[in-house]
Amino acid sequence: MIGCGGLCRVLMRSSGTTELNTFYPIRPECQADAPTTRFKPRSGKTLSARRWQASFSEDGRLDIAKVLRRIQRGGVHPSIKGEVWEFLLGCYDPNSTDEERNALKQRRRGQYDMWKAECQKFVPVIGSGKFITTPLTNEDGQPINNSLVGVRSSDKKVVQWMQLLHQIGLDVVRTDRTLVFYESEANQAKLWDLLAVYAYLDNDIGYVQGMNDICSPLVMLIENEADCYWCFERAMRRLRENFKCDASSMGVQSQLGTLSQIMKTVDPKLHHHLEDLDGGEYLFAFRMLMVLFRREFSFADTLYLWELMWAMEYNPNLFARYEDPDHAKSKGPSSALNDKVLKQYGKFERKNLKTGQTEETGALAVFLVASVLEIKNRRILSEAKGVDDVVQILGDITSNIDAKKVLTEALKIQKKYLSKTKKA
Repeated sequence: MIGCGGLCRVLMRSSGTTELNTFYPIRPECQADAPTTRFKPRSGKTLSARRWQASFSEDGRLDIAKVLRRIQRGGVHPSIKGEVWEFLLGCYDPNSTDEERNALKQRRRGQYDMWKAECQKFVPVIGSGKFITTPLTNEDGQPINNSLVGVRSSDKKVVQWMQLLHQIGLDVVRTDRTLVFYESEANQAKLWDLLAVYAYLDNDIGYVQGMNDICSPLVMLIENEADCYWCFERAMRRLRENFKCDASSMGVQSQLGTLSQIMKTVDPKLHHHLEDLDGGEYLFAFRMLMVLFRREFSFADTLYLWELMWAMEYNPNLFARYEDPDHAKSKGPSSALNDKVLKQYGKFERKNLKTGQTEETGALAVFLVASVLEIKNRRILSEAKGVDDVVQILGDITSNIDAKKVLTEALKIQKKYLSKTKKA
């Protein structure tokens, strides 16, 4: 039996349990240890399948402003999360028609199939419904098990990629292992295939532990593997700096610097206390930022938190930026940011536009960490005698904090921070 402990990803025990259990069932032996999930679909607030369908015009154009308002109020119903997330992450232009999206989807599926076939030439187990957890090659790039290696390559990048595959497999085995979904080897293999193909294509990052935590929910929510890949690729565009490990990387380190600045401004007492504990660099928040609170919230609450964040940060130029970065840069933000245009932006992004904040200096995830710290302010000030105590206090938030409450507090902190820095 696998011990569950803090790794359990959970379903709701209160009202709404049956509905969520249908989508994210957990293994029976893990249910006793499962923390409580607070999210539940709420009629009149949560984006339902009916309201989602009603948000499209006859030819398929999406009223994104209407959708964002609903998501920001109550999240997305589990039955439609996957297709809604594809828009939130910039896979599709809301102003595109059904016909245009279908054509784009077919092109992308063909592209993914081609990339996957290229990977299969080197490692035939890819796409077989199986995956590996033992090294394919030694440090010199020579095959350890000839039966698992297809075409040998002298290309250094290919060799380095092949050396990553067993680590991906080891992480796949550990990913959301309390969920019934991952009792299936085929589902684990799908996660492994996606991460393997992504690592093959991303020469800059390849694969880093934690990317499995970002990809896993997408595998559950989006049935078609190619569609899932493109959604993950979009998610990684937002998060890729988090996984850079070289000396020039800004990523999480930059966000921690911003977090320090925010806390020093909005709560100098708590900031100075953390500095006295040698926690002024906020390294204890590294994991929260790197994998977007996957360890701090239950599985269902994490999905809820993510879609709230993506809706709050939504920018209607996201699709154009990803599809044609040069054109999007030259075009720049719209100069005519009237109320109608602004409604197509998420609430958090609108504030950034009005105040001139950038994604680098004003990421919502940073304000979310600040929010958690503020919620735990009293305990940290009275109980924390060292950084380990801070880690312990923050580790207790699982199933004790409502994701919507954290986000509401984060927006208040953003407002307070912008007000104080503007005066300064």
